[in-house]
Amino acid sequence: MSGVQDSLEIKFRLIDGSDIGPTSFPAAASVASLKENILSQWPKEKNNAPRTVKDLKIISGGKILENNKTVGDCRSPLYDVPGGVTTMHVVVSQPPQEKEMKLKSDPKQQKCVCVIL
Repeated sequence: MSGVQDSLEIKFRLIDGSDIGPTSFPAAASVASLKENILSQWPKEKNNAPRTVKDLKIISGGKILENNKTVGDCRSPLYDVPGGVTTMHVVVSQPPQEKEMKLKSDPKQQKCVCVIL
């Protein structure tokens, strides 16, 4: 395939609208390595920081990218502009135990109902 770029300029859009990057990544870089890069560059002042790669989801072209895929595998001809910057969205998901803890600590969930017939 001639014309395929060896690298891609990517910026990561966080949920609050701020960005990380743009940074150049080789086409052979894995999605997991993109997530590691996001973790290392995560703004310290943000309170919803992910703790591990598993806490992150990267979305590009409307698809959630799998860790074992490469940047080259995830390219979409519709969104890949030669010499341009590709924007990928980053979503932080809470680990299941934190979600359960929040539900347990919710006072609405602590109510006891008793019905006498």
